[in-house]
Order: sequence, then structure tokens, then C-alpha cells
Amino acid sequence: MPARPVRTLTVALLAGLLGALLPATSARAGAVQGGRLDWGIKSSFQSYVTGPVAKGGFQLKSGAATVGGSLFRFHSAAGSYDPGTGAFEASYAGGVTFRGHQKSDGVYELDMTVSRPTVKISGGSGTLYVDVSSKAKDTGTVSNQSQVPFATLGVGGIDMKGGRTPLTLTNIPVTLTAQGARAFAGYYPAGTQLDPLSLSADVKTAPPSSPPAAPQPSATAQASQAPGGFADAAVDWGVRRTFREYVTGSIGQGRWTLADGAQDGGALFRFPQGRGAYDGRQGTLEAAFAGTVRFTGAHLDLTLGKVGVKVENGKGVLSADVTRAGTTKDAVALVEFDAEGLKAEGALVTLTEAPATLTEGGSQAFDSLYKAGTEMDPVSLAVALDATAQLPALPDLGSTASPSAAPAPTPSAAPAPAAESGSSPNTGLYAGLAAAVLLPAGAGALLIVRRRRTAATATEPATQADGPVAAAGAPPGAPE
Repeated sequence: MPARPVRTLTVALLAGLLGALLPATSARAGAVQGGRLDWGIKSSFQSYVTGPVAKGGFQLKSGAATVGGSLFRFHSAAGSYDPGTGAFEASYAGGVTFRGHQKSDGVYELDMTVSRPTVKISGGSGTLYVDVSSKAKDTGTVSNQSQVPFATLGVGGIDMKGGRTPLTLTNIPVTLTAQGARAFAGYYPAGTQLDPLSLSADVKTAPPSSPPAAPQPSATAQASQAPGGFADAAVDWGVRRTFREYVTGSIGQGRWTLADGAQDGGALFRFPQGRGAYDGRQGTLEAAFAGTVRFTGAHLDLTLGKVGVKVENGKGVLSADVTRAGTTKDAVALVEFDAEGLKAEGALVTLTEAPATLTEGGSQAFDSLYKAGTEMDPVSLAVALDATAQLPALPDLGSTASPSAAPAPTPSAAPAPAAESGSSPNTGLYAGLAAAVLLPAGAGALLIVRRRRTAATATEPATQADGPVAAAGAPPGAPE
């Protein structure tokens, strides 16, 4: 009887067809390398800290940035993803410190740092882990905890299997755990709804098979042999957080553009290709860097270029050529910074997030928007004394991030993107099927699988030019 062979042949052909259409990498586990996580922690807590009761603020650490009105952006995702099982794990760099209720002796009664958020999703459940340093609200006891299971993630309606890079999760519900409540210094009870979380992750899959790489010869120093010379250097500086927010917000209605080799790290700008001299015995450094950054917007056109740094006697000055309204002033000393932390480890000299304040010349460069002495973004330096040293990497925001990206949109059944070069011609078909299957019922989240880089501009204004930005719409009183 021919029915069974025909049916068997049909199934075999269908299986073969599906196997040919699906991307070859979909079944291989891969490493997460690059991406960003946007999370406001709890917007009402932000408002409380920066409001008239606590009279405090927050400080970003390790390359973290702000996005929109009340989100913090963590960067440089690292971890793993298995599309066969849907298991996902990624840790993100960066942190934020909240301080408030300053006493007469300068000590803050409220002092809490949240950093290194890690997302783990498996078997339909998810957990957010964070490093937390906090001071108990009632006793003042300080605790430091690593990778606390801080919150549960509402991912029960999401099928994580079969995704392609970059993976994007949008507006995931976040609920405080009992351990998280204790780490949160007792400000909120377990079960409290925190701000939703959005993330992206680039997944790198290994080729199906590849021969072992041939051993490479060890690096040979190619540094300049001139006394005090060095091979390479970079200075990282974000200018000022609230200034960036002002430029891209509803008041400035502008943007920034980079040229001549400058790089954008989300919360900072890198000026590379440093050339100059360093004297480790004297602790002195003088260097000039490549790159320009131009801020434009309503009533604004400011360009900083030819950035230079000079360090001596534990103090540093960052200068730049400043162009405003078509007029350029050369080598304007913009900020002074604390350089006591300048240190050498092997062939790498570094200074990390040194506190910086605006000079009088810097105040004039910003058209007196800020007074001399105003705290600006910290300055970081890295100097490679020879070619064996590698400069620290910039924050990696992943392939879907952009310098002034707005928070991820609310979930919607958007059309799948068209197939692109290098992908299966049926990419759109399978992405569309995934969108139909993965839309959760009431979970407020969506798994988006796309290759195309997207860009948006932040529309939330900085509420005040010289202070922390309070969360939009949140009450200024005590935490909820």
C-alpha cells in the first residue's frame, strides 16, 4: 500500500525543508558578548533621594549611563545563551550610588550602591542578581553583598528558544525578593513592584568546526624609545551627565556628533591616539589626543577638540580647543581633576574616574551655564608604555544601542524586518512566527529578534542643569 511510504516521504521532505530554511546557528549555544540593560531600579526611590526630604543625588560608576527620564543603562553584557533550551545568562557592567540625608559631619544616612546586574532565565522563570552595598535605614549598619537574588523577573509567558542575535527583552516586570528587600536597606518589603527592565544581548556562536588556531608569536614592544615616550594613550570624559541630557532632551532638542577618531561609550567620550611623555618617577604626564565632539541643538553649537591632559604634583588639567559660534579658543583649561590615583601596573598606567571640577575658562566655554567649581563628569586615563599593554575597553552597548537611545518601546506586534544580506531569505517569516508565539499574556514583555541596528533620541529633559535629575512623574515625598 503506497499511503505510508508517501506520507513518510512527505514528512521527510518537510523536515529537510525546515532544516534548510532555519538558520544554521539556531541550535548552537553561544557566548553573550556585548549588550545593554536599562533599568530605573524604582523611580519613586530616585525621586525621594533627589527630592526635598533626602536632599541627595546619585552617582554613576564604571561606565553606567542614564537614558531618558529615569533609566540607568548598564553595559558590556557577558554570559551565555542556548537557543535549544532557551537558557540565558548575562552579567552587565556599571553601577549607581544613591546618597541622601547628609548629616552635619558630612556622613550620609542613606548610602546605597547597586551594580553588576545579572539576568538568569531558565525553564520559564527568571531572576535578577545584583551587587549591593547599603546602609540599613534603622541601624545604619553597612553591608556589602555580591550577586544577591534581588528580584524575580516576569518571563513566564516568553518562549526563549530559537532566538537569533541580538536578543531583546522589553519591559520585563520586576518584583523584589525577600533577600532583595533586606539588601535594599529595608526601604521596601518583599513583593514590591520595582521598575520594569529591558535588555539586549549580542550572541556570538562558534563555527561548526574549526581547526585549532596556530600559536601566535609573542608581542614585541614597538613603543617609542625616546625618554618618557609611550606607545598609546586614551582619555575618557563624559563632560557632564545633565549637560548630555539637556542637549538630547526636549529643551536642547539636539544631538552630539563625533569625528576624527573620537568614540562614544554611552556615558563618556573617548579621545584616543594619545602622544606625549610620562615620567613614572615624578608622576608627571603630558599628552595630546585625537578626536572631536560637537554638541548642537536649540541655541547651541559647541565643539571640543584637540584634547590635552597634563598631570603633575597629584593634580591634573584637561584642556581642549573650544569652538562656539564659529570662534575657536585654543587649549582652554576646562576641568581640574584629582590625579593622586595615577598608577602603573606593568606597562599600563591608569587613572580611573578621577573627580573633576570646572575651571573659570571651562565655565566661559559653556557660556556660563555652569559656575567655576561645578562638579563635572570624572576623568579616566590609560597609557600604554609599550605595545604589550592593552588599553581598557570602552563600554559595549551592543548592536542595538546608540549614543542617545531612548528606552525600549512598549511591546507591540510590529511587522518582522525584511531579510537582509547574510541571513536566510525566510528570516522575516520565522521572526514573524516568533512574534506571534512569544507575545506573553499579561507579562508586559516581548522577545524581539532582529539584526538591524536601530537608533532613537531621548526626549526627556534634564529637570535642572546643575543637579540630579528626578524621575519624571514620581512624587517627591517618601518612597512608596
